Amino acid sequence: MERFAEEADVVIVGAGPAGLSAAIRLKQLAAEHSKEVRVCLVEKASQIGAHTLSGACLEPRSLEELFPDWKERGAPLNTPVTEDKFGILTETSRIPVPILPGLPMVNHGNYIVRLGHLVSWLGEQAEALGVEIYPGYAAAEVLFHEDGSVKGIATNDVGIQKDGAPKATFERGLELHAKVTVFAEGCHGHLAKQLYKKYNLRENCQPQSYGIGLKELWTIDEKKWKPGRVEHTVGWPLDRHTYGGSFLYHLNEREPLVALGFVVGLDYQNPYLNPFREFQRWKHHPSVQPTLEGGTRIAYGARALNEGGIQSIPKLTFPGGLLIGCSPGLMNVPKIKGTHTAMKSGMLASEAIFSQLINENLQSKTIGLDVQEYEENLKKSWVWKELYAVRNIRPSCHSVLGVYGGMIYTGIFYWLLRGMEPWTLKHPGPDFAQLKPAKDCTPIEYPKPDGKISFDLLSSVALSGTNHEHDQPAHLTLKDDSVPVSRNLALFDGPEQRFCPAGVYEYVPLETGEGSRLQINAQNCVHCKTCDIKDPSQNINWVVPEGGGGPAYNGM
Repeated sequence: MERFAEEADVVIVGAGPAGLSAAIRLKQLAAEHSKEVRVCLVEKASQIGAHTLSGACLEPRSLEELFPDWKERGAPLNTPVTEDKFGILTETSRIPVPILPGLPMVNHGNYIVRLGHLVSWLGEQAEALGVEIYPGYAAAEVLFHEDGSVKGIATNDVGIQKDGAPKATFERGLELHAKVTVFAEGCHGHLAKQLYKKYNLRENCQPQSYGIGLKELWTIDEKKWKPGRVEHTVGWPLDRHTYGGSFLYHLNEREPLVALGFVVGLDYQNPYLNPFREFQRWKHHPSVQPTLEGGTRIAYGARALNEGGIQSIPKLTFPGGLLIGCSPGLMNVPKIKGTHTAMKSGMLASEAIFSQLINENLQSKTIGLDVQEYEENLKKSWVWKELYAVRNIRPSCHSVLGVYGGMIYTGIFYWLLRGMEPWTLKHPGPDFAQLKPAKDCTPIEYPKPDGKISFDLLSSVALSGTNHEHDQPAHLTLKDDSVPVSRNLALFDGPEQRFCPAGVYEYVPLETGEGSRLQINAQNCVHCKTCDIKDPSQNINWVVPEGGGGPAYNGM
């Protein structure tokens, strides 16, 4: 059976803040110049915003550029930040740290948002401008012209059994061809991984470094609710050599709602560390638990995030395509913000694409357009200036003082020099290579969840709304089936059963005799990508499942 093919001017993969901002900006430019530009956007979630998860404390700079009248249009920015708190936790106390003006953690002028709702609103604006949005369509394959340039993407075939045989509901995927394909898949996109290899895009940058962010939404007692309050902490329950910290945001959403979460750097060394259980343990701290007592947890989710900064950004353009947003990793790590930079990268990409689309004298060397001006313009923009200024803060946490060394560095060098120091620090290498063998590490004893403040993993995953068609080919693939037991379990005590925030991986006894095997519960997968990043053998390859599968977040 042939795949049906559609022709567009621009195809965008991923309807997050970056992809939607790119689509909107393209249509705005087309309207300003009275040009017809066909923009198609595919999104693997069943609804726009259903796979979006972030803190999120939003810097509205890019939104103001995209829609100066965003307030009149009803953008869901309901909670201006009114109070900023930062502290270092010990096991029993909280040491307040003053937030000096000019430090990255200052949130004056920002908004606490439910990013999934903002993304959904951006989707409505895009559709009103004529963008063709296809939710529930997962881009599974990059298509190439004979000259090596990107031709577009194909969505995956659906209605296939686990064993590869077609069901009665079988349908071939759809091909979308374009002059330029924009990859906005978010952190650690599976198509971007292939593009890095094909075009050697990571040749001149350091390996990307990542964190895992876990998040919950709670409704709390109204007496404890402080709309507009932003709180961040570092320290307990992590040791100083494990990068990470917490957030607790009080939202103003017509009910006493708080968003809270915990981020752990995926360059951690102890294979016994369990990010989910660290998060659950943190909620029992004397400075956190009183806020939650008497409240109800209503949502849970997790997502990997980029922490490499400017040192880890790959080449962004290649014949026929380009990378925007969190896919290449434009997050400002000390600010813990990437939405404003992601949106701006999408807008800059569209401006560069549009000028090529309307240039009648353009002499392209390849069939797919190579929009190198995008990367040049990004490097001249405030995005690059901002990321360059904070480039040394995250890697400064690798000294003997750990996270506290990073805080001292920020206090001295960033506050005084604003990133103008004449050196650039390096990361120690890829995250998967940082794990130490289990025999060299101390097992971590975690307290049992109490079912009121802390919870078990499976009841948490149930709150994410995650669902996949059970009878479909595996989307969590192993390059070698023997490696989990022979290497990961033998050397590292099976870290995938701990770093996965959704209980996908578990080692179970063999049915015949002694020994274990790795069981993969793929239907639990929340698409966070942690396994693909942290697997010490790099044996797990995350590929996209049927469109519409995965979490069903509501304003996460």
